[in-house]
Amino acid sequence: MNEAERYEALRHCRYVDEVIRDAPWTLTPEFLEKHKVLILPRSLSSRIRESSVSTAYTQISPKTLLISERGMFVPTQRTEGISTSDIITRIVRDYDVYARRNLQRGYTAKELNVSFINEKKYRFQNQVDKMKEKVKNVEEKSKEFVNRVEEKSHDLIQKWEEKSREFIGNFLELFGPDGA
Repeated sequence: MNEAERYEALRHCRYVDEVIRDAPWTLTPEFLEKHKVLILPRSLSSRIRESSVSTAYTQISPKTLLISERGMFVPTQRTEGISTSDIITRIVRDYDVYARRNLQRGYTAKELNVSFINEKKYRFQNQVDKMKEKVKNVEEKSKEFVNRVEEKSHDLIQKWEEKSREFIGNFLELFGPDGA
């Protein structure tokens, strides 16, 4: 996400009334009064403090004491089961899938910041996947065809056996010891 998208995502959080763009890193009482800031939620995570979204927050400094004394600073707790490291790991792990999918959707390698060689690799992988899917479809259709042929052959064999019995019965009736 670029900075504008991050601001927009934060703005849609149900606990956020307003996001102040390009807020200074260290907040002064004048800044807080000018923008009528009532509460400053602040994660204690250094990763959040380092992100560009953190410009909407304050850093822990002597100024924080003033904010805390005024009852404006509310530290937030870590959400159990949500880990920034896990999210980053998933992003890195799934990047190839993301890039391949977006190349298929029509994005350029330049837009995705993908090298020429990786672009060719991803496009080749997409072609291999398409071929695998076609082979799978042909295999399924072949199995269906074989099943239909088996069913038909069983039906034909049963009909042949019935006709054979009928023919033999008629023959014996006609030419058997009791027949003419």
